[in-house]
Amino acid sequence: MNPDVKAKIDNLVQNNKIMVFMKGNKLMPQCGFSNNVVQILSTLGVPFETSDVLEDYEIRQGIKEYSNWPTIPQVYINGELIGGSDIMIELYQSGELQQKVEVALAS
Repeated sequence: MNPDVKAKIDNLVQNNKIMVFMKGNKLMPQCGFSNNVVQILSTLGVPFETSDVLEDYEIRQGIKEYSNWPTIPQVYINGELIGGSDIMIELYQSGELQQKVEVALAS
């Protein structure tokens, strides 16, 4: 991976408690999976940042290599890859996501 792309991704992941790499942005998700993630985080009422992979090809390809995770969206909480839409839905339904978010925002 290009070191500049890695540095850019590192910066986004490390400087945002909740970071979502997605198609579109939180105001206008461009796919159903990205929309699911935005809806879950919005329901929790927590602040989060997004990076639109459709606007930056290097990030779109780089994030997959960075995380060793082939799909988008990708959600990071406190610098840790949580997963994509399906995992977010499971964690939300179990109540585990709320706990992870509270811990991240308190730190």
